[in-house]
Amino acid sequence: MSRIKVAVLGATGMIGQRFIQLLEGHPFFEIEGLYASERSDGKKVSEVLKVKDHRFDQETLSSEIRQVDTEKISDSCRVAFSGLPAGIAMGIEQSLADRGVAVFSNASSHRMRDDVPLLIPEVNPDHLEVIRSQPTYERGGYIVTNANCSTTGIAPPLKALDDAFGLEMVCVSTYQAVSGAGYPGVPSLDILGNILPHIKGEEEKMEKEIQKMLGNLDGDRVRYADFDMLANCARVPVVDGHLESMTMTFRESPEIEEVSSALSEFRSEPQHLELPSAPFQPIIVREEADRPQPLLDAYAGEPERARGMAVTVGRLRKKDRYYKVFALSHNTLRGGAGGSVLNAELAVEKGHLR
Repeated sequence: MSRIKVAVLGATGMIGQRFIQLLEGHPFFEIEGLYASERSDGKKVSEVLKVKDHRFDQETLSSEIRQVDTEKISDSCRVAFSGLPAGIAMGIEQSLADRGVAVFSNASSHRMRDDVPLLIPEVNPDHLEVIRSQPTYERGGYIVTNANCSTTGIAPPLKALDDAFGLEMVCVSTYQAVSGAGYPGVPSLDILGNILPHIKGEEEKMEKEIQKMLGNLDGDRVRYADFDMLANCARVPVVDGHLESMTMTFRESPEIEEVSSALSEFRSEPQHLELPSAPFQPIIVREEADRPQPLLDAYAGEPERARGMAVTVGRLRKKDRYYKVFALSHNTLRGGAGGSVLNAELAVEKGHLR
């Protein structure tokens, strides 16, 4: 098939540049334009480069960034990948959907709308059908969101375990990388040698979003999951990779070997469809006592296009009726731009990008 023309919004930010990275040479999509605020109009990608762990093509580095223009984008692009800040994303994303553009957003602005799917393709691929209830769908426009970066890292393991044993309660504590705060992250004098035990709005997002994603599709709306969810969130002096500690109870009482098998054997629709950005094994179980670690496991996932898209879990333990585990995910790949790209790949395979 011919590649679908796409725009990247927020191209000067960390998530926007992860979008650019993941769309280079993509088999489904071709970048038609890069967009950001007025102050970046006319600048080249090389002048505003923030992603330091990827070697961009020279053509990409020479590409010019333009001020966001919804009319121009809708005239030239079928899809917009949005890395815009939440404060300005809402109006721009809705305007593009009104104009017939499919918007795949990393922003939080529309996540909790009843008619907008909060999507992780391994977790709730059927929720994509919610877009049919958006009034702009028949014109080809709609909005799909990915989850908060910390929620994304625990959603696949929780889905696997809920399906196998039935979740009753989840208590999560997060150790979140500074890149999750955007570029340049957190001021060095605040974070070096320190831990910040408050990330504004993060705990509330996690507690709500996981209930929506693990809920069941009921007609054209999602019926939220009913297990208890508690979150504590902290920022730590790590560049990339959110480490999260979970304590859980289940309706059943599996042995720890059964828990490990349920995680490592988990596969879902992206793997069955062989989506380009889907890791062969979405959840990797490590047996070592000191894994997962951000330095060693943030870029887990195969094939090459899926590097950073797998969730790594380890330190599986059981005490009485409680089960404990650590999970690690790359917050700007799996938890950011990569999640939206995978959502768009699913939309292509499901016939929503005509």
